[in-house]
Amino acid sequence: MRLDKFLKVSRIIKRRSVAKKIADQGRIFINDKVAKSSSNVAVGDLLTIKFGNKTEKVKINRIVETTKKDEAESMYEIVDESYEHDYDDGVY
Repeated sequence: MRLDKFLKVSRIIKRRSVAKKIADQGRIFINDKVAKSSSNVAVGDLLTIKFGNKTEKVKINRIVETTKKDEAESMYEIVDESYEHDYDDGVY
């Protein structure tokens, strides 16, 4: 399945056009390699997604063409979630 479609179906990113834009900007990696929106993903792949200040790593558990909202989270598991800047330190 294409990366942009997986991100939409799994609801990691709500819109396919946004997933495509982020991927084509080089902000998504598949197994530590820069990915394009048309890159194929497979079960077991590790995605690293940079959303501004947040970096999220997710492992693909299953791939389905369509899914219901409450079943979408079973398609992946969050391995790591980090923030470039911690704004809780009181310094802005």
